[in-house]
Amino acid sequence: MGAFEQLVAEGQAVPTAGWDFSWFAGRASEQRPSWGYARLLAERMARATAGLDIQTGGGEVLASVPVAPPVLAATESWAPNIAIARRTLAKFGATVVEAEDASDLPFAEQSFDLVVSRHPVVTRWDEVRRVLRTGGVYLAQHVGAGSVRELTEFMMGPQPTGARLPSAATTYSGSSTFAAIAAAEEAGLDVVDVRQEALRMEFHDIAAVVHFLRKVIWIVPGFTVDAYRGRLAELHSFIERHGPFVAHSQRFLIEAHRRS
Repeated sequence: MGAFEQLVAEGQAVPTAGWDFSWFAGRASEQRPSWGYARLLAERMARATAGLDIQTGGGEVLASVPVAPPVLAATESWAPNIAIARRTLAKFGATVVEAEDASDLPFAEQSFDLVVSRHPVVTRWDEVRRVLRTGGVYLAQHVGAGSVRELTEFMMGPQPTGARLPSAATTYSGSSTFAAIAAAEEAGLDVVDVRQEALRMEFHDIAAVVHFLRKVIWIVPGFTVDAYRGRLAELHSFIERHGPFVAHSQRFLIEAHRRS
């Protein structure tokens, strides 16, 4: 078996459950946003009385807070992640509820004074407003439009440009900041802070690319090794000859409050 096939097999073998990215150490890297989402999350959770983390993954980011509110809940749509999140967040006595990303949130109106999310796939702004108490806060780090576009276009060819406009107060991973602000305000939230950055990513071998595309499924929708083997081989050759493949993730922080 050649080096390419060995690396591809390695990238295929890594489990994709949860949002632990420690496997990428030494194989891929990504700059972190200057605002420090984990630090902001910890500060807000320490002051909250009831908090909700939407699309928590395996609960890894939420579990990093040193102090949790008296009431803590999380939602997740993927069954393997739900089991991980329940174990990870058990130390807080958190409730982890299965909920589809685009569905209504399974909580009563005005249940939380803080709702958070890191890289939500779908944001139902109308549901965020409904479960927030009057004056409550939504704080989240979203994936911005064109994130990792260099890798998407290497694998799939040129992609259409243009922001996805809000519809029924819903935005999706990869939506523009403009779309998110418009949808949030349409739903009855006041956006009080928005920050956005482009962050350098480097992929040092094709195993990292394979695992990344299996784990972050919206970068190349429907990705399989068999379907993209030719492009993967070309990218492997590029990395061998020229060094890391460089892309840029797009991130924005958004804070919004439920209007009085």
